[in-house]
Amino acid sequence: AALYNVVQAKQPLIIDADWDKHDWKDVKALEITNMMGDKPLFTPSVQAKMMYDDANLYVIFNVNDRYVRCMVTDINGPVYEEPAVEFFFTPDPDYPDRYFNLEINCCGTPLMHFNDYAIKGNRPLDIDDIKQIEIAHSLHRIVDPEITEPVKWTLEYRIPLEMLKKYSKVVQPEPGVEWNANFYKIAEKGTNIHFLTWSVVDNPVPDFHLPHFFGTIKFN
Repeated sequence: AALYNVVQAKQPLIIDADWDKHDWKDVKALEITNMMGDKPLFTPSVQAKMMYDDANLYVIFNVNDRYVRCMVTDINGPVYEEPAVEFFFTPDPDYPDRYFNLEINCCGTPLMHFNDYAIKGNRPLDIDDIKQIEIAHSLHRIVDPEITEPVKWTLEYRIPLEMLKKYSKVVQPEPGVEWNANFYKIAEKGTNIHFLTWSVVDNPVPDFHLPHFFGTIKFN
């Protein structure tokens, strides 16, 4: 099963979508390479890195993409239909079926829900809470017409742990704590439909909402 070691940030990060900045330099990247569904016209290459401190989770994605069009600007809109990166995670190891899904399109528009797989429960987070997530992205807010040539884009964000506690028990990240998680790259519609995962999801049709296939993130 996939395992990623999450290191502590030495200081609070400035969220600017700079993959090459000093803070991330020595942090190991994970690769989002496992394909679900039909082979796309173009297979994006996607890496992610993660850190934490007492108050926040930090995540950054580096994407080599193609056929990119981005129009959704409403929070909790269908961002997954467009080129997007996603982070699903269970903040309470006692309840591995309960997880957050944070999905952000390449233009920086987020969607976030809290789910209980056991009862098929799904609750969108309040928009004011989602707005507490600080997001930086390298592309414009809208990308139209479609970029058909190869294009690199980055996306970085900071999730306040306190905000999550409104929806779930959150076991505080500290050395030795493990959460279950998965990282994804998606475009559900458009020219280049694709479904890529970090931890392998063994399912005949693309479905990211299967927490029993999540990998492990271990806080160091």
